[in-house]
Amino acid sequence: MMRKITSLPLTLYLAFDGFVRELKKDERGLSGIVVAILLILIAVLAIVLIWGFLSGWLQELWDQITGEAANIS
Repeated sequence: MMRKITSLPLTLYLAFDGFVRELKKDERGLSGIVVAILLILIAVLAIVLIWGFLSGWLQELWDQITGEAANIS
């Protein structure tokens, strides 16, 4: 049991190294990663754009609500 525990880091390293080497050989994987990164980038930019529009609209709405509340008192 102790022998397996001591060889675990080496086994993990070799498995990761093999994975990275296969990923470098496989050009389809690289283009898939690029597509995934571009999709994530587009999604983040869309969220930031929508958040900018919504925050301005919510601020105007909040100003109207607080302005009306000040007139009630």
